[in-house]
Amino acid sequence: MEITAEQVRELREKTGAGIMDCKKALKESKGDFSGAMTYLREKGLASAQKKAARKTSDGIVFSYIHAGGKVGVLVEMNCETDFVAKTEDFQTLTKDVAMHIAAMNPVYVRREDVPQDIIGKERDIYRAQARESGKPEKVLDKIVEGKLGKFFQDFCLMEQAFIKDSDVTIGDVVSEAVSKLGENIQVGRFARFKVGEGSLS
Repeated sequence: MEITAEQVRELREKTGAGIMDCKKALKESKGDFSGAMTYLREKGLASAQKKAARKTSDGIVFSYIHAGGKVGVLVEMNCETDFVAKTEDFQTLTKDVAMHIAAMNPVYVRREDVPQDIIGKERDIYRAQARESGKPEKVLDKIVEGKLGKFFQDFCLMEQAFIKDSDVTIGDVVSEAVSKLGENIQVGRFARFKVGEGSLS
């Protein structure tokens, strides 16, 4: 089927992908917009995985203040070069990540950062809950892993649904930026402050 320039332009505006990539995605999905976006996301993820081993020794520390000065976030975003760190796309990504942290209050950057003793405690709790509800032993492991996956989605930044688009995770958003900017990009660390949370009562 013929892909129109208007379709390519619209997909490019929504994803930030290159013109040829958008055209190919629309052809691969036979003009289906949703399928084309999925194709581009998967392509971006594959591209990001290839770049993930590359060293990220540059980047920026960004501060974001929200809710009339009641919530503040510091986030370190890393990339490979100062050139990319100064681009508007990288700055926008960093701001989006900071805004997301302010709104969703993650505890860890990624699941690998969660201490093993906490994972062990969560597993024990989920197993006890499943047993208490009368679930058979043979399905307990599956239930525990499912609940643990939900725990990671709730508390790990990279697995949280993005506040601006709940169809994608922060990990997806970073992967798309990697694909677009051509460098490995990582969320280094973050700190979130809320007025009153650190005070002694």
